[in-house]
Amino acid sequence: MHESTPRPIDEDDLHALADGRLDPPRARAVRERLGADAAARLAAWELQRERLRALHATMAQEPLPEPLRSTAARLQQRHDRQTRLRHLGGMAASVLLAFGLGWTLHGQWQSAHSVSTAPLASAQRFAQQAAMAHAVYQPEQRHPVEVAAAQQEHLVQWLSKRLGRPLTLPVLTAQGFELVGGRLLPGENGARAQFMYQNAAGQRITLYLGALDGAGASETAFRLHADGPVPAFYWLDQGFGYALSGPLSREVLLALATAVHQQL
Repeated sequence: MHESTPRPIDEDDLHALADGRLDPPRARAVRERLGADAAARLAAWELQRERLRALHATMAQEPLPEPLRSTAARLQQRHDRQTRLRHLGGMAASVLLAFGLGWTLHGQWQSAHSVSTAPLASAQRFAQQAAMAHAVYQPEQRHPVEVAAAQQEHLVQWLSKRLGRPLTLPVLTAQGFELVGGRLLPGENGARAQFMYQNAAGQRITLYLGALDGAGASETAFRLHADGPVPAFYWLDQGFGYALSGPLSREVLLALATAVHQQL
């Protein structure tokens, strides 16, 4: 029998190796077959990763922000209720879940497009995650972002690669907000990105985006998510979810979300 041809090394392998996500045999095989250029890129990424870890070393010792703690508690309670309902089994549980979700959506959300309850539920979780991510990083003074606005080109290229789609970075200077930078975050369907902006008064808003199951090819109207540490306007478009979060009035946040949507 002929020995199978090793799988070629690609960009994803390098990222996974730098992030420590390859199993040991694959990691050894990749390192042994790296060319000089690829090895140099990998070494630079690993050095950057270690420096970022060193910069953020004190964060592990900091107390959990109270807005995030309370939001996580509410999400856990909601998850526990859904788990109990699922354990009922059979048609009765399915009918109960469908009725409860449908009535909640009827009372709280209105859409200019007809969509199923499943994508809406997924989109609401997406908005909750966006608000939680805002609550975690918005108070940071020393390390609010991973890559600062001074490295904007690198930031966009990096996050575009990790999210698997060319990203456009909205400019909100006309609305009084300047880019602070951005970071990579985990999500239910893969990587998510967060861009942070700040105005002259020190108020911060964050744009959270990433692939979302059930988003489909059509676009949905803006929806307001207010059950969290900060309000967020969110929408779906071409398989991606977008959420703009910040401690602003509904009208101001909607105007900013509209400006972002027009640029995307």
